[in-house]
Amino acid sequence: MDAVPFLKIDPILDDRDTRIIVCCGAGGVGKTTTAAALGVRAAERGRRVVVLTIDPARRLAQSMGIDALDNTPRRVDGIGGPDPEGASRGDSGEGEGGGRGEGGGELHAMMLDMKRTFDEIVEAHAEPARARAILENPFYQSLSAGFAGTQEYMAMEKLGQLRARDEWDLIVVDTPPSRSALDFLDAPKRLGSFLDGKFIKLLMAPAKVGGRAGMKFLNVGMSMMTGTLGKLLGGQFLGDVQTFVAAMDTMFGGFRTRADATYRLLQAPGTAFLVVAAPERDALREAAYFVERLAAEGMPLAGLVLNRVHGSGAERLSAERARAAAENLDEGRIVDQGPGKAGVRGVQATSSEPSHATAADSPAHPSAAPEAAPTAEVPEEHRSTDTDPGSDPDIARLTAGLLRLHAERMRVIAREQRTRDRFTALHPEVAVTEVAALPGDVHDLAGLRAIGERLSSPRERS
Repeated sequence: MDAVPFLKIDPILDDRDTRIIVCCGAGGVGKTTTAAALGVRAAERGRRVVVLTIDPARRLAQSMGIDALDNTPRRVDGIGGPDPEGASRGDSGEGEGGGRGEGGGELHAMMLDMKRTFDEIVEAHAEPARARAILENPFYQSLSAGFAGTQEYMAMEKLGQLRARDEWDLIVVDTPPSRSALDFLDAPKRLGSFLDGKFIKLLMAPAKVGGRAGMKFLNVGMSMMTGTLGKLLGGQFLGDVQTFVAAMDTMFGGFRTRADATYRLLQAPGTAFLVVAAPERDALREAAYFVERLAAEGMPLAGLVLNRVHGSGAERLSAERARAAAENLDEGRIVDQGPGKAGVRGVQATSSEPSHATAADSPAHPSAAPEAAPTAEVPEEHRSTDTDPGSDPDIARLTAGLLRLHAERMRVIAREQRTRDRFTALHPEVAVTEVAALPGDVHDLAGLRAIGERLSSPRERS
């Protein structure tokens, strides 16, 4: 890890030229929590921040103390800058400023409403009568609610809207929980392919011809296709599609233009991509693929956030030694450290004290074990007064269980290290910061601040 550059988060947050941070990566790696923590930390360092999430779990609202997030940015209370001693203030949201941090920082948060964003686009770019016809069209209602790729495209649209308003100097984007982390980048191209497709062009042709001539063209030139599709999809559905395309004809160019503009915005120097991953094989494989794609598209990668990294306060105790000690406890072979002795339980110790050996311990007994070598006398100042763990079966079982848990934790740490090293060997130029795993879920601003601290500081190793 020494050769891998460390990802410095605070300089990115403090740089006023950085206007957009995109958190991307595979699902379930902590993108939402990372985005929220970055927003809190940036606001408390003086930035005016809005966090855009597309997370259906709604954890972001809960952690920020908001009842619910919707398509409108909402102010987050309790945001404050550091006091002279370095502690965060404003945890309760009381006092002057409310949601304002030191130096004028503010935090807003919102959750993408895919259908509402689509409706807003229609209402903003179509005449009232045409907008009403589109919004009431059954095919449009299905498309806006769950058509493949719509969520990713609408996230791009909303990002463009937020940037155009210029109300915030930093936008933090939590990308959609797609099957592939690349869907967010592919959305504008997929939309362009959809709008430029032969099927859409054929459906648009009657509207371009207009009136009776258009309908005649449709009936003659497309009779075979519409007849087949009518059987497969239903005549009513095909009619809804045709009506939708005719109404949307004048808006298609605007969709494509805005998609291209947002794509260029993501390539601009004011954008920073953070690839978020867990120290697991599949997540880091996806992260590596995304790193390569960002490089191919010329998009600015800031680095990798490696979430939920495990550590131990006793890393000097290896897994092998911990397992061996647990087995010794189970088999009753723990070292006896009673007053004045240091030997193995069950083996006679030589001492000037009277012997309490049984007949079975005597060399004359047929089953007697060979006499053990004399054990050294323990100096009085080093004699332990603690209870021998092996003298109480319950304590022995508990200690053995803890040793096995430690051995398992060390195996996890070793596996994570190997997985991370494979990624850094492939991409040694990518800066990395590790975020130590927390004992529980993040559910409030204090938890988000703790994540922010871990994001900005190297993970401490014991």
